[in-house]
Amino acid sequence: MTKQLFIKTFGCQMNEYDSEKIVDVLKESSKISLTESPDHADIIILNTCSIRERAEVKVYSDLGRYRKLKENNPNIRIAVGGCVASQEGENIIKRAPYVDLVFGPQTLHRLPSLLKKRELLGTPQIDITFPEIEKFDSLPITQFKGPSASVSIMEGCSKYCSFCVVPYTRGEEISRPLDDILDEIIELTMIGVQEITLLGQNVNAYRGQSQHNGVCDFATLLEYVAEINEVKRIRFTTSHPNEMTEELIACFGKINKLSKQFHLPIQSGSDRVLSAMKRNYTVLEYKSIIKKLKKVCPEISLTSDFIIGFPNETDEEFNQTKKIMEEVNFDYSFSFLYSPRPGTPASFIKDNISKEKKESRLREFQDMNIIQGKKHTLNMIGTKQRILIDRESKRKAGIFLGKTDNNRVIEVDGSSEILNKFVNVKIKAISEKNLEGIIIS
Repeated sequence: MTKQLFIKTFGCQMNEYDSEKIVDVLKESSKISLTESPDHADIIILNTCSIRERAEVKVYSDLGRYRKLKENNPNIRIAVGGCVASQEGENIIKRAPYVDLVFGPQTLHRLPSLLKKRELLGTPQIDITFPEIEKFDSLPITQFKGPSASVSIMEGCSKYCSFCVVPYTRGEEISRPLDDILDEIIELTMIGVQEITLLGQNVNAYRGQSQHNGVCDFATLLEYVAEINEVKRIRFTTSHPNEMTEELIACFGKINKLSKQFHLPIQSGSDRVLSAMKRNYTVLEYKSIIKKLKKVCPEISLTSDFIIGFPNETDEEFNQTKKIMEEVNFDYSFSFLYSPRPGTPASFIKDNISKEKKESRLREFQDMNIIQGKKHTLNMIGTKQRILIDRESKRKAGIFLGKTDNNRVIEVDGSSEILNKFVNVKIKAISEKNLEGIIIS
């Protein structure tokens, strides 16, 4: 009998990747089909993220709704995975005793055995350990889901920024062996994947074991991936300024397959705030990296992350963050209100800034970001872009959609022959949220 699986994913691309793998793992172990409604599910999974404010509150709120489903059908299995699961552990069972499984990002591959133990023992199962790269050795081969695929090359983070809970919920940095990554990418290309996104909490901190006990750094990994003929475009996220080596910067000038778009979080334009965040670089050092990137790749599109309202951030420090936004001329970026995460050093800082002032600053900063991003979009009109056609429009007949290097969605007239292929287009206009293009030779 086929069971219905409902999975809700919070947070980053790493969580999106993990959710895909959860589905693959459960499909391999039993007959599973996805449902978009928890009301129809036999298994309900929350794949959680603990980065943002009130993450735990949102999880328990969802669990409260699922409790009623379980009361009506005791055979439903409810699982909580991801970073909140690592952070909360047994507390989840104490607060929500109807939850059947609690598992961490590194133990998602153990879901089938955890489900079996739950049935056999009749008690909730918890596994939030950090078994390093065992997860990757246990994952099934990915089935074709489109011409683009993500490959996780490392887990965890060892930077211990004062505001961040990731090192505590995902563990310290562990890199996968080089050959394992290349084997996975080759397997993906054999089922039609042409665009690869390399994932990691600090992806450019990659230091993987290679043959003959050598160590491969991230720049060298990019060169290896670029040598695979079937890979036509390479992306990666998320990077840390402290790992921006000269070799990695040079890759943007010499690897044509590497997307001419780069996301490099700065978080603040104030050196004092950066120091309090334990980011271990200055604004000048960050700007030096950007200058080098633009020298080797003048057309590069740059995006970043910003935390607004870090404890005791002054008006002048906020203005410095606005200034760096303008100076670097970032494309659409991500900005968030600072939220204290339990147990992190920054959560113990007494803050004298009101929530209203922080929210006002965030609105001002995001309005500025929208204006700046729109200018980048307008500048694309008349340019030639290479896009990967990955789907047909559900609203417009004969219209196909694909993405540029800088993640703009382009609409083009065409036929099914261009689906899952790269095409060159000339951008002619803006159409609602997307751009319109004409296919050129």
